Amino acid sequence: MNDSQWAAAAGLPKETLSRLRGRAGCDLRTLTALGAAAGARLAVLEGSPVTAITDEHFPDRIDRDYEGRLLALCGSGILDPDVWRAVGPPFFMAGIAVMVAGVRGAPRESLLALAEKLHPGISQPEVLRAWLARSPVRPSRFLPMLKSKVRYAA
Repeated sequence: MNDSQWAAAAGLPKETLSRLRGRAGCDLRTLTALGAAAGARLAVLEGSPVTAITDEHFPDRIDRDYEGRLLALCGSGILDPDVWRAVGPPFFMAGIAVMVAGVRGAPRESLLALAEKLHPGISQPEVLRAWLARSPVRPSRFLPMLKSKVRYAA
């Protein structure tokens, strides 16, 4: 779509797009309308966003707030790749999904399918081994915390 078509599909004046190009942000209503017109969905997640990424694969740091958001997402039953991508880099989030797929009672097949959508090949042993070697999240810490928060139906 060109700008005129995009603005019309979003129900906004064309000038709005022109003004937005010179700004650092916009209001949520405008962003939602533009996203919907482009076929995208927005997700609002609690907590502060990941502000720094050391590379395209892993968050720069994991603080307790971010760890809590990861735990909440993993226990939420949400398997929408777009929601998971909004929480962290796709390779990192794919590894989290594979790790959680190993929890007894978790929806294993669905989590593995999600992981493959986030990063094709993540469920291959050598790729997962590389993820485990570099990930700031340690399964030995994360999984017990997840298990104490969530009881999957057996």
